[in-house]
Amino acid sequence: MLGMMRTSERAAEPAGSGGLEALYVAHAPAALRLAYYLSGDREQARDLVQDAFVRVAGRFAYLRNPDVFETYLRRTIVNLHTSRLRRLRLERAFLAREARRSEPGRTDPDPADRDEVWSAVLELPTRQRAAIVLRFYEDLSERESANIVGCSVRALNQLVARATMTLRQRLGKDEG
Repeated sequence: MLGMMRTSERAAEPAGSGGLEALYVAHAPAALRLAYYLSGDREQARDLVQDAFVRVAGRFAYLRNPDVFETYLRRTIVNLHTSRLRRLRLERAFLAREARRSEPGRTDPDPADRDEVWSAVLELPTRQRAAIVLRFYEDLSERESANIVGCSVRALNQLVARATMTLRQRLGKDEG
């Protein structure tokens, strides 16, 4: 019964779809070879060819010259492979950044030390405290912090330097 359904379904298919099947049979081996040479992996090559055929077949009716199908197919395979490499490079870069961000050997500071530092920050003069908080806790740029404090970048850097020196003295971490 399944074979009969396929025969009747084929009869109902548009005449152009047989042409697409013929194009696949004619061009798939060369396309697979190109995709394999590009990717070096059979599974990736099959995926590239399948994706390329889907894309080109969707545009087959719009091709001005159907004789250049193979050229469009090859170009699509190359473009898909390039896009895949670009995506993989971005993924690797993201994973490398995340790995550096959360290094396993790195531990958070002792909460008591954090409380001691925060208490010392709260004892700073208002403008020095604002400079330290904006630059290091809020992670703003020098220019953004200076605009918020209402001073020049040079003045902000002086506030940060004085605040840092005061914090080192209060916390007993004077390096000198």
